[in-house]
Amino acid sequence: MQSKLTLSAVAVAGLLAFGTANAQQAQEVKLGFAAPLTGAQAHYGKDMQNGIQLAIDEYNATKPVIAGKPVKFVLQSEDDQADPRQGSLVAQKLVDSGIKGMLGHFNSGTTIPASRIYAQAGIPEIAMATAPEYTKQGFKTTFRMMTSDIQQGSVVGTFAVKKLGFKNIAIVDDRTAYGQGLADEFEKAAKAAGGKIVRREFANDKAVDFRAILTNLKRANPDMIFYGGADAQAGPLAKQLRELGMKSTVMAGEMVKSDAFLKIAGDAANGAVVSLAGLPLDKMPGGAAYESRYKAKFGSAPETYSPYAYDGAMAMMSAMKKANSTDPAKYLPTLAKTSMPGVTTRELAYDKVGDLKYGSITLYKVVDGKWTVLETVGGK
Repeated sequence: MQSKLTLSAVAVAGLLAFGTANAQQAQEVKLGFAAPLTGAQAHYGKDMQNGIQLAIDEYNATKPVIAGKPVKFVLQSEDDQADPRQGSLVAQKLVDSGIKGMLGHFNSGTTIPASRIYAQAGIPEIAMATAPEYTKQGFKTTFRMMTSDIQQGSVVGTFAVKKLGFKNIAIVDDRTAYGQGLADEFEKAAKAAGGKIVRREFANDKAVDFRAILTNLKRANPDMIFYGGADAQAGPLAKQLRELGMKSTVMAGEMVKSDAFLKIAGDAANGAVVSLAGLPLDKMPGGAAYESRYKAKFGSAPETYSPYAYDGAMAMMSAMKKANSTDPAKYLPTLAKTSMPGVTTRELAYDKVGDLKYGSITLYKVVDGKWTVLETVGGK
């Protein structure tokens, strides 16, 4: 009887231990995410969200243990509608919900005001935003997923003049932190390279009719028009430009390197040149394997932003693991010292303000309705 009781006690103890382990495994570490998930820019936000979710699922599959306890990372996603006011509301909601880290926002215009809220709460933030102001605010909590507009604009402006031979240049931007910031950096570099800015105009990030602006630009007869903004506006601009009989080449930043731009602009997309941070997916160190895993999970090919979002999420979770803590104050110094291989680069690392140390820029051109690579500058 005694041996049976002993065995029963052992069995019960085993079950209790198993139950405790399961309870520990259920301990959740909440990460925040915000981007436009509705509206004209929803495809950007969804692509970014997919990259982060893939990283979380893969990291959870390794059964991570932090501070002696099994943890499970979960994502709390919010739609900031690409609107600065909504972005700040979402940021406060995420902070109040107890997130341990923030992955987002997407747009510079939403990221910059929201970043103040995360900084006040001491929560590390890795954002897609490319506006220089984001990491120049003096916060220790701000990091990037992509290269800044200073890096990108300087490369594109120089490339337009030196490599493509454009001398008379017009600029249009959408007045957002992203569009205006990129256009400003492009203008500086183009002038420094010997280009002449014949006219600069601005619209907004909801515009679809550019005929009045283009009519003004037509008088200046620019070789090229640089547009600072998103694909939903660049598409109509390119199309209306051709309808007015203009032969100017359209150039833009990474938000225009999309299938949406090709669809909206139609044949008018041909000849357009855009810049994009990083390498083409098939040239990224982990690009081919990433594309395969992404397709298996989501049933479609990754777009522009998901690999960078994936690397950002991996950097944050790895920093927690390395610091052996999910406390933002404890893992933040470790995150700042990140040096790790990623999908997008052989070494993902941040400089003293949170910008990527080794950012590359690739130039693409639309040929016969498809994006083709022109050249890659920089990187590691």
